[in-house]
Amino acid sequence: MEARAESKGNRGSARKMRLVADLIRGKNAAVAIGLLQFSKKGSAEIFEKTLKSAISNSRNKAEGLGEFLDVDELFVKEVYVNEGPKLKRWRAAAQGRATPIRKGTAHVTVVVDKRD
Repeated sequence: MEARAESKGNRGSARKMRLVADLIRGKNAAVAIGLLQFSKKGSAEIFEKTLKSAISNSRNKAEGLGEFLDVDELFVKEVYVNEGPKLKRWRAAAQGRATPIRKGTAHVTVVVDKRD
């Protein structure tokens, strides 16, 4: 029972978030949640929230079809991070100038599926 969850517009660069995505890709869902809870990376909280949402979506999808789904059989099939729109800000610089600051955002997608 494949299900997905997306989290869009998260503050933080996609490059840094991909490190956490690589950490949980292919892992059992329960193991992945444990890894994210004890990770020191700031974006781990975003991934944990999105993963729990994907698990819940899978459970709701199975109930809608009248099937039984054991959550322990789920694993993280796909995880990917895409860049979102950049927040454009300005900072004061020397001699009355302004320098641009581009603050990154990212879109996180987590897909869980049942192991065969």
